Amino acid sequence: MKITALIIAAGAGKRMNRKEPKQFLELANKPILAHTVDVFESSGLISEIILVVPRQSLAYCRKKIIDKYGYRKVTKLIPGGKQRQDSVWRGLREIGDNCRAVVIHDGVRPLVTKKMVDESIRAVRKYKAVIFALPAKETVKRIDKNNFVTATLRREELVLVQTPQVFELDLIKKAYKQAFKSKFYGTDDAMLVERLGKTVKVLPGSDANIKITTNHDLAIAETIMVSGKNNRYK
Repeated sequence: MKITALIIAAGAGKRMNRKEPKQFLELANKPILAHTVDVFESSGLISEIILVVPRQSLAYCRKKIIDKYGYRKVTKLIPGGKQRQDSVWRGLREIGDNCRAVVIHDGVRPLVTKKMVDESIRAVRKYKAVIFALPAKETVKRIDKNNFVTATLRREELVLVQTPQVFELDLIKKAYKQAFKSKFYGTDDAMLVERLGKTVKVLPGSDANIKITTNHDLAIAETIMVSGKNNRYK
């Protein structure tokens, strides 16, 4: 079955206080986004890649990433929307009906592995909706607007969600249409599927699969990548 990778890299990355968006910052002598695309390009289960980037970065991304590194599977480069959910929806609408499932991934998670990508694609054939997550290692408390604790949550029932998240195309499109109809914005794609009453399968995530949001995250990612301990192409 045809599988599309939808890589979302339309954020501005303001928390890093850099002139350029974080997805284009250098990591081990290569843009973060290029490291991310590398893994999906290497997967034999991925048929095509659609990149969603800031409108003002379209030409830059085409020249400095797609053309420079010769990505053959990148079939479309499109501008993102106001929020992440808008950007994902724009990408979903670009996928043809001959596609069976879509792998949605954050462009600033460059330490994702080919094994994770392939494992999630195989799992979606059975479960229709698949995500990666890590168990919560620390105690999690709910607080009120004045920063007083209102409850301590059961840690063994909590997980920290990552991407990629993989869905049958018809299912995730239906979830997005319903969300927009209800004017609902979720914090991840699976949340929209959950609102339909559908089950979502959780696969074990990776400690190395961090999302680069701050300069500290970038330093950690550099250390992991330079160490060579995280083989992304196995």
